[in-house]
Amino acid sequence: MKSARTYLTIFTSALLCACNHLLDVKPNSFSSGNNYYNTEEQILRAVNGCYGSMQTLYTGDFWAMTEMRADNTNYQYDESDRGAQQREEIDEFLTTPSNNYINTVWSQLYYNIQQTNVVITRIDGVKFKSDETKQQYLGQAKFLRAFNYFHLVRLFGGVPLLLKEVGGPDEAITPKKSTAEEVYTQIIADVTDAVNSLPPSYPSSERGRITKGAALTLLGEIYLTRKEYAKAITALQEVTKLNYTLMTDYADCFDPAKKAANTEAIFEIQYNSGLETESSNFIFNFGPRNGKKDLTGFNGNLGGVNIPTPSIVNAYEAKDKRKAASIYMYDSPTNAAFAESVAFGGKLPLIKKFYHPPYALDGRANENWPVYRYAQVLLMLAEAMNESGTGDPYPHLNAVRQRAGLDPVNGLGQAALRDTIFHETRVELAFEDNRWYQLLRTGKAISVMTQHGKEEKQRLTRLSPASYNIQPFQLLYPIPEREIRLNGYEQNPGW
Repeated sequence: MKSARTYLTIFTSALLCACNHLLDVKPNSFSSGNNYYNTEEQILRAVNGCYGSMQTLYTGDFWAMTEMRADNTNYQYDESDRGAQQREEIDEFLTTPSNNYINTVWSQLYYNIQQTNVVITRIDGVKFKSDETKQQYLGQAKFLRAFNYFHLVRLFGGVPLLLKEVGGPDEAITPKKSTAEEVYTQIIADVTDAVNSLPPSYPSSERGRITKGAALTLLGEIYLTRKEYAKAITALQEVTKLNYTLMTDYADCFDPAKKAANTEAIFEIQYNSGLETESSNFIFNFGPRNGKKDLTGFNGNLGGVNIPTPSIVNAYEAKDKRKAASIYMYDSPTNAAFAESVAFGGKLPLIKKFYHPPYALDGRANENWPVYRYAQVLLMLAEAMNESGTGDPYPHLNAVRQRAGLDPVNGLGQAALRDTIFHETRVELAFEDNRWYQLLRTGKAISVMTQHGKEEKQRLTRLSPASYNIQPFQLLYPIPEREIRLNGYEQNPGW
């Protein structure tokens, strides 16, 4: 996709400063009425704005709620800097409805939805040279609206369902939350429309735009999450017909220099370090705090968050090539000041998938964020086939294992194969914001995280007895307190 990041002229803090409304829009700063969105080119800019807001989501703290919440990552404790304690509480299951990071992710997701609603609301009033182009723009917007709601419904359960552009405060009133089932009904409708209107590919100059393959993959994951396995299989099998292939070298999936040649990428959040507002920043957040000079060449501290845990470091099979491509062990005498290094013989792990030096400028990296890869399609297909008892899951599972340098598996019973697919999915997709969703989907969140909590408290004496005391209600995050207070929404049970 073209790299120019074009935001819609929407009051940027609309979702952060609600005043009796979910969206407190200031009309004088919002492009509404008939003064804009009159041409095909203006709609294209609006669609590009939808992609731009997705960049903001993934360079923010979304990973804390989807990866660090699970057993793959935690944080590097720094006694001298306690400014992000509420983020650490997400990792330890100590959150409250007033958690700022949860509120920010909620707000960003709804901001993204507002962007898509502008396109969906306005597009019928614009004359297009080609109806095919119009449908492609509409399909991209509907995919992204569904994608953001899919995050919301898995993180929060039933949420307010906004389906039209909010042009002013009176239009922002949302009297109640919709049920999770109502949200899923809308998600499936949007994704189905996207499947029917999006092309299998675009010209190279438009690489990164949402394709039919991305829409089918999203639809397959939705059905897998809902345990509608036959429908998941149907959608995912269609993806296997669209010329995606596994990259020969696993590491190449994440190498910025290999973006154009990545035949495995189905949907990625695109970044470009050559432009300040387009760059990613993952290593600058995820690297050990004390390693900035050694790892990036710049002075100061890294973020020290989303640090791989001993659990994931030790999860890889002995011959698994993915470990070296996924995790880098930083070795420095300064690691001794941090208790986290004890488990790794004085070293500190960081996510290698998002570490590709050298860096020309401080804080600016070039890695894309992988949302859907073909390997995930194969593993979801294997999971759906095993759960439904239909089809042969082994070719899909073993293709992923073979690329990793592992021996194939065969002849397992359903339960043993379920465990194998579960493990394979964890290590294949490690650090890609899938682990918490996997634990929820498979019903293993409480058992896995309770055991993980025991292990963490044994090695990190700073953790309180209340840490990782996981209760069923915590499988959903709380609706942000400000939304409860200002809009009167019903809080999720237990919070």
